[in-house]
Amino acid sequence: MLMLVNCSNCHTPLQLPPGAKSIRCVLCQAVTLIADPRYAPSPSASSSHYYQQPPPQLQGPSPYNHAPSGPPPQAHGSKRAVICGVSYKNTGYELKGCINDANCMKYLLVNRFSFPESSIVTLTEEETDPHKRPTKHNIRMALNWLVQGCQPGDSLVFHYSGHGSQQRNYTGDEVDGYDETLCPTDFESQGMIVDDEINVTIVRPLPHGVKLHAIIDACHSGTVLDLPFLCRMDGGGSLGGGLRQEPQLTASETFDVYKKPFSL
Repeated sequence: MLMLVNCSNCHTPLQLPPGAKSIRCVLCQAVTLIADPRYAPSPSASSSHYYQQPPPQLQGPSPYNHAPSGPPPQAHGSKRAVICGVSYKNTGYELKGCINDANCMKYLLVNRFSFPESSIVTLTEEETDPHKRPTKHNIRMALNWLVQGCQPGDSLVFHYSGHGSQQRNYTGDEVDGYDETLCPTDFESQGMIVDDEINVTIVRPLPHGVKLHAIIDACHSGTVLDLPFLCRMDGGGSLGGGLRQEPQLTASETFDVYKKPFSL
């Protein structure tokens, strides 16, 4: 079972994997050491968050010392984005344009739609920091950060450029019998990210009034968020079949679905 801890620097809530002894904040890159649960304060203690801020002498040198000085970036703002460009370098399935896609998307969000650079997490294989590479763990953590603490009026963007695939569905909630997936750099060893998980992570937690745009440039991407409506476009870019509902969700599940056309 995952638990939330606060970043020791910017206090962003982070999702802690089971057994982890430390965690790096996706936003400000600070490392928070986790207290041993055997010696954690009782629930009645003054601190309600299960984390221990390490003394300065225990925290190793940050690989981001080149960053400009100043206050840490805001944990949350009205605009936030996660951008993933996965090229699978030096493999038989390498893609050439995905990192460029990620860079172009970041430029568009910053210069056209006024997203603060400090509120954009970019994961590509060009990054030397292992925490900024598009691995399964890093993508999961970034998606959790994207929606944590969001409020009505916030605008969120998830952009992914890379390989997508399918795998057999055994829960009966897919019409074609297959789940759609995203392929991180380490998918051969760690597995793919399934559409059910993406829906649970960045769709279901959204309160009414939060706008999420997901731009997925991958195979089988049409239903990768497991939404109950599909949009069919004709060759001229118009709504050919319009919006049609697909029974991709079990009958017992209810969602607050917004049918109003969106704009970024």
